[in-house]
Amino acid sequence: MHASEPGPPGPPGPPELPEYAERVLDVAEHIPSGLVMTYGDIAEWLEEGGPRQVGRVMALYGGAVPWWRVVRADGALLPGSELRALEHYRAEGTPLREAGRATEGHLPRIDMRRARWNGET
Repeated sequence: MHASEPGPPGPPGPPELPEYAERVLDVAEHIPSGLVMTYGDIAEWLEEGGPRQVGRVMALYGGAVPWWRVVRADGALLPGSELRALEHYRAEGTPLREAGRATEGHLPRIDMRRARWNGET
């Protein structure tokens, strides 16, 4: 084969990240340790999409960013990832509200009044 001849096609690279997903993940990466933003907060910050769109991006692509800092507005821990998230919250000093005895699973919630970040430095 000559240098000018193309070689066989290689394996396809990773799929290109949609522009909206890049923007969502960029916001998630900038949330300070110990603080959180809701799915809706991120959509509002970006002035595009809504909580469901942000949640979809985080579900598909959020593993490479601090996903535990993007939360539901009620402060409930992400179903299926509660214990992993709780480890991060405790390590980072994220304000939590301890669960009452009647709370299912007795898991704390994020204290949204104290932990919510408004996007300002």
